Amino acid sequence: MLPTNNVNPPASAAHAEDRASWWLLIAAWLIALCASLGALFIGEVLGQAPCHLCWFQRAFMFPLAIILLVSCVTSDAHIWRYALPLAVIGGLVAFYHTLLQAGVIPEPIVQCTAGPSCSSADMTLFGWLSIPALSFSAFSAIVVLLVIIRGRSS
Repeated sequence: MLPTNNVNPPASAAHAEDRASWWLLIAAWLIALCASLGALFIGEVLGQAPCHLCWFQRAFMFPLAIILLVSCVTSDAHIWRYALPLAVIGGLVAFYHTLLQAGVIPEPIVQCTAGPSCSSADMTLFGWLSIPALSFSAFSAIVVLLVIIRGRSS
């Protein structure tokens, strides 16, 4: 007799699926944590006050680090409902900031109040990867991981 579509998978397969989702959640949390700690390092250790767009990106990244940590501890598979909107909106702000910095959008960036600007060449990684581009990469990676988690939890 052939199995039907409504047969539940063996418990070990369901456990493996949950475990894979948990590791994806850990990865998303680590990305948010590294991005948050990096932003704090730039602001507190390097003394660079963030520009307006950097502040908005922080406002979306910092809660992600906390929400994703709580989700890792509680194994909440439905965290994407809360975290995905934060990551998408933060990613859109970072994308806009990256386009401004690249000159694609012809509007001047409001300079940072003190220290080097996030749009200056000294504030890049490897000489070409800017802070807004790093932020956009982090938000994008978190969005991808949360979408995968969403697909696994449905």
